[in-house]
Amino acid sequence: MARDNYTVFPEGVSPDDHFDSYFMVLHEGVRAIFFGIDMEYIIWCDESISKGEHFSNFYGGAIAESRHAAEIIDALREKKLELNLFGEVKWVKVTGNYLEKYKNLISLFFEYLRCRKIKIRIMFRQNRFKAIDLSKDQIDNQFYLLYYQFIKHSFGLLWAENHTERTSLRINFDKLPDKEEKSRRFKDYIYRVNSFINSKNIYLKRNNISEVVSHDHDILQCLDIILGAMAFKLNKLDRVVSEATGKKGKKTIAKEKLYSHINSEIQNLYPGYTFNVGISTGKREGERSSWVMPYMHWKFIPKNHLLVHDANECIENKLPRLPT
Repeated sequence: MARDNYTVFPEGVSPDDHFDSYFMVLHEGVRAIFFGIDMEYIIWCDESISKGEHFSNFYGGAIAESRHAAEIIDALREKKLELNLFGEVKWVKVTGNYLEKYKNLISLFFEYLRCRKIKIRIMFRQNRFKAIDLSKDQIDNQFYLLYYQFIKHSFGLLWAENHTERTSLRINFDKLPDKEEKSRRFKDYIYRVNSFINSKNIYLKRNNISEVVSHDHDILQCLDIILGAMAFKLNKLDRVVSEATGKKGKKTIAKEKLYSHINSEIQNLYPGYTFNVGISTGKREGERSSWVMPYMHWKFIPKNHLLVHDANECIENKLPRLPT
């Protein structure tokens, strides 16, 4: 078997024979694992509205084994070509003209959730639960502290099975919003997840924590659409009307229809169960649900908070401390 830092090809397999598929996998950050030689989990992460009227701090992620990621990447690429979607698909680009194409693409993506080849996690914070007793450092670094909690808890890494063979973890963040030094410190902090995944024989290398451009990652683009749809619905942006006409704009109507389509796909994942997008998803499959269930939401509630009912009323609550 020929092997170097970038390529792995079984004996008798020519790189030229598989150039197109291999190149796309390399392009998406899956690299040498296309042929199933190495075991690796890949997480793609994105964030959306940091301050909404009702809900804020939206984070989204997708996790897949490398062998499934390669299949999904190829399928999404082919579907986009079939639909003449040659550029980046994003929630902010949803219009009536592209609605059916976006619905078609998202339905394909959810097929892979149904067979559990990829899992989606969404985290958000409801504004009425207002954090208290925060230090200046916690306030200044709120974005990254919440992002860390999302990575640590949402994907169920604490509940992963023990792997018999050494397994890698790769995390691809959509381009982070801060300067390089602050982003570097955040990645150093993310590296700490090794403290609890190494016991599962899963390892995160420092150079496997990356910032990527969503334009080059179709999985990240589908995640952006789902995350944007949730932020749209939970902040009641589907009710916004024009001051001039008193009616909803065409883009709002298109986004409302796309959200409804996404919601129906989520509901179909759990027959006989009404999925409530505004609360934390119930653990329908026991304590390991966050590791095995295909789609889950987490409404993050600070351990110490004021419950704000209206502008003049607050009730103080203290929740158990989150594991660190």
